[in-house]
Amino acid sequence: MINLSTPGSEPASSRPGLIDVSLRIGLLALLVYACSRIVLPFTSMMLWAVMLAVMLYPLHLRLAARLGNGWSALLIGMFGVAVLLVPMVIVVTSLGSSLYSLITSLQTQSLTVPPPPPRLADVPLVGGKLTEAWLLVATDIPAVLAKHGQMLRDSARWLVSFASGLAASELSFVISFVIGTVLVAYGKGAADFAQRLMGHVTGSGARGTRLVALMAATIRGVALGIIGVAVIQSLLVGIAFFIIGLPAAGLLTLAILFLGIIQVPATLVTLPVIGYVFVTEATTPAIIFAVWTLVAGLSDNVLKPLMLGRGLEVPMPVILIGVIGGMLVDGLLGLFVGPVLLAVGYVLLMEWMRQHPVDGAAQIDGPAP
Repeated sequence: MINLSTPGSEPASSRPGLIDVSLRIGLLALLVYACSRIVLPFTSMMLWAVMLAVMLYPLHLRLAARLGNGWSALLIGMFGVAVLLVPMVIVVTSLGSSLYSLITSLQTQSLTVPPPPPRLADVPLVGGKLTEAWLLVATDIPAVLAKHGQMLRDSARWLVSFASGLAASELSFVISFVIGTVLVAYGKGAADFAQRLMGHVTGSGARGTRLVALMAATIRGVALGIIGVAVIQSLLVGIAFFIIGLPAAGLLTLAILFLGIIQVPATLVTLPVIGYVFVTEATTPAIIFAVWTLVAGLSDNVLKPLMLGRGLEVPMPVILIGVIGGMLVDGLLGLFVGPVLLAVGYVLLMEWMRQHPVDGAAQIDGPAP
């Protein structure tokens, strides 16, 4: 019998039918769905753990040369948890305590406001109006609550809910750092896996390696140069806020952190606070507080050149959207994950857009067959 099939072709009976292909796709989709349901609650923590591992891996390599792989990872994990957890607990506890007292006073209408300091009226332009408004609140709080009480209570409840989310995020931070420490210990294997994965996605091992290096550089640049600087700056300023005894020290410290991440000068918060301290505290402590706060608020000008990655070009709107969107989705953890994740996506998109016109030009300008 003459075989009419072309060389290399499969017999028709051995080809998978439509039902077989559909079953395979359906089983694969079911597996992906089942796995995603398990992994989805830990997505933010895993993302932040990977970012921490990428950021800390160069330090781990230097320590591992002296201490060994395991001891280096353990030291980084213990030191990182202590450095992050202690200030975070102080800030979140202060914020929650202040907000709880505020909402309780609003609900019971027992809120008391001290009279305005005499020196407030001497402030140019706004001193008179601020003194008048402050005096009205201090002397006739029932009338103010009757007029604006519902708005104040709703705002306070939202802030308390937000503070509760911040408290829950503390545990996520600790878990993320623990996972990140484990990833640091297995950094070489994780990097090889990422390169192989990107090689399969892009269809080129060299391009996959280049993209992994680009993502690592972006994560380190944003995590150290933007978030790291903002954390250090907010800690320095927050020390002064807590020592001087500001009523809302936790909330103000969090505001400094937020402004630092979105690249807005901290003086928008520190200058009014310095003015408040000068009209409520003695002259000598106020001067010391002002000097420390101004120096700490301007420390980003020194830290950024030291920590920001060279050649990293991520527009501020990308960082701002990442910060706001991350906080809305994941609370305090999203404040750190959001900007880094969007920055990586933006850099990869720009890399893809730069490559494709070149490939197209090469096809058009190539020799005719």
